[in-house]
Amino acid sequence: MTAYGIDRIKNTIPHRGEILLVDRVTQVTPGESLTALKAVSGNEPCYAPLGQDAAAADYAYPTSLVIESWAQSAVLLSVWENPNPDVLAGKVELAGAINEVAFGVRVHPGDVMEHRVRLVKSVDETAILAGETYSAGREVLRISSFVVALRGVSELLPAPDRALSKV
Repeated sequence: MTAYGIDRIKNTIPHRGEILLVDRVTQVTPGESLTALKAVSGNEPCYAPLGQDAAAADYAYPTSLVIESWAQSAVLLSVWENPNPDVLAGKVELAGAINEVAFGVRVHPGDVMEHRVRLVKSVDETAILAGETYSAGREVLRISSFVVALRGVSELLPAPDRALSKV
């Protein structure tokens, strides 16, 4: 089995630094499924406000970041064969609707999340994905559908401000 690390991830999606929330892809079948890992650390930026006296291990990882990490795994699957790590060129990944999100156990620093993503349907440059996240065999998250659309960066740039031109 081939595992893909941070270099392949960074060469596929544009996420960087503190917002890159996927550490490794352990399995990928392009156009079908992907499994990725995210290790939760007490050094995450979300724990910085706790200060030195608090034990990060006592605080659950924010659910918004659990969803973001799973969503990055979904985007990885949707663009695996046509990567674009540059948000200023080519096609940009846009997150759309997310439906029927259910939470199970909470994760804490020291836990490893395993994101499992399946491609449900792909039409033109839009993908519908679904999946789950597990930690130590326990379900953390379940998503019934998540939409990713690819759009050219030129389509997303604002139109020139014509109101300032003189008549």
